[in-house]
Amino acid sequence: MTGLPRGATPWLHDVGRVIARYLYRPAYRIRVHGAARVPRTGPVVLVANHSSMIEPQLIFGMLPRRSVFLVKEEMFSGPAGWGLRRIGQVPVKRGVPDREALRTATEVLRDGGLVGVFPEGTRGAGDVAQAQQGAAWLVRVSGAVVVPVAVRGTLNPTGRRRFRPTVDVLVGEPFTVDVGRGRAALAEGTERIRGTLAALVEELDRQREEKQRQ
Repeated sequence: MTGLPRGATPWLHDVGRVIARYLYRPAYRIRVHGAARVPRTGPVVLVANHSSMIEPQLIFGMLPRRSVFLVKEEMFSGPAGWGLRRIGQVPVKRGVPDREALRTATEVLRDGGLVGVFPEGTRGAGDVAQAQQGAAWLVRVSGAVVVPVAVRGTLNPTGRRRFRPTVDVLVGEPFTVDVGRGRAALAEGTERIRGTLAALVEELDRQREEKQRQ
């Protein structure tokens, strides 16, 4: 088992993880909290907030295992698209159900892999005000546990660049969601996932505020 989609190259994926782990360290002070909470084996659906293109790369690099992220299909053009496919990332259409992407993600989970989803659906303020239903659907068909991840610090609210601002990545406790059949159960599972992630983002905001006051 590779934990990757068909056609991916495991050693390229592993090299990509190392690059992502150190790529932004010259530009940011990166603090990772709770990485040990990520299960080392078994199917996992990871959900995270998304404010910029930096968060996916930070999470990809800090994870202690291989991971497959659902990435907007616009990124899969030219050499960059070739590279994303080779390291096992999956293109997904935004705003509409993408059965091919979900099928690929389901195969990865049933192979015992980890799939990362940004449930807001679109890149916004990273506050998880709304969520699409892909994560809950994947949990329903695979029985995977959910791991929430909050990231703060990639955006500067003042609009002015600071020298090496601090970015915090907080991994929450894994939890299970019993997503039954039907749209109502899917919506309920989606709200449970969204609410847990939103609470983790709020907790990280509180921690950062406390450290700023110290």
